[in-house]
Amino acid sequence: MASYQLQQIAFLGLGLMGSAMSANLVRQGFLVKGWNRSPDRPTIQVAKDAGVTIFDSLGKAVEGADFIFTCLGDVPDVEAVILGEEGVINHAKSGALVVDFSTIGSEAARNIGTQLKEYQLRFLDAPISGGDIGAKQGTLTIMVGGEIEDFQECLPYFEAMGKTIRHCGPIGSGQAVKMCNQALCSVHMVALCEAIKMAQKQGIDPNLMIEVCSTGAAGSWALENLGPKIIGGDYNPGFAIKHILKDLRLVQETMENSKENLPGVELATELFKLVSQMDNEAGKEQGTQAMIRQYKS
Repeated sequence: MASYQLQQIAFLGLGLMGSAMSANLVRQGFLVKGWNRSPDRPTIQVAKDAGVTIFDSLGKAVEGADFIFTCLGDVPDVEAVILGEEGVINHAKSGALVVDFSTIGSEAARNIGTQLKEYQLRFLDAPISGGDIGAKQGTLTIMVGGEIEDFQECLPYFEAMGKTIRHCGPIGSGQAVKMCNQALCSVHMVALCEAIKMAQKQGIDPNLMIEVCSTGAAGSWALENLGPKIIGGDYNPGFAIKHILKDLRLVQETMENSKENLPGVELATELFKLVSQMDNEAGKEQGTQAMIRQYKS
């Protein structure tokens, strides 16, 4: 562990997920420098309180770092932070390993990996699943694409943040598995909302339904973690609707050149869009469990 503790980590993107992930790295004894594009984001304090050294510029955070982690929003955000004029490529030392935890799709990941190689920088795409709960508890699922040697070198850091960590293949493979994950998550939410409505219609306590069904073939992370939130009317975002809509856009882009269609994903997308437009479009900031609002309308 000692040799790993001497290596420096830059963590770029200290939002709901990144702040908790960087905090877990520090708790495991790693040296972490943090930076966020919006310096007034309240989640930054979570990382700072854990011992992450916060910098006011990307360049200062990245300077001298052996590992550069990014956890951002959409493809343009990741490209700007990594490849932009003031991005990682202009500040990272040669040979550093860049690891992106964002969900951006396989094509974008491969493009970033190719460009980083021109700057003598290595790359892993490592999208995550598990929401804010998994980020806080260090139990995330991490799906990794890239060279196996780079994966093995980064494994101690992954283990500080996640529980299920898999090398999925070359660059872009982590994103490919994440696309499948997001398809499952979106359709699971449709099923969860409809199961709750069915329980209520039949005079069954939805909490009882969740307790029983969680132990059988219908059990899922969404049922156990998001079901109680729906019943309690808690729509605070562990994963916001605006983010799942972005991910479902990437899922659909992945399938564009295929003759296959995904009717379940299409239905989930439509329901999420309807909720996102509620409250003068403030609905997009609510958690994915807010899909139930469409069933109540």
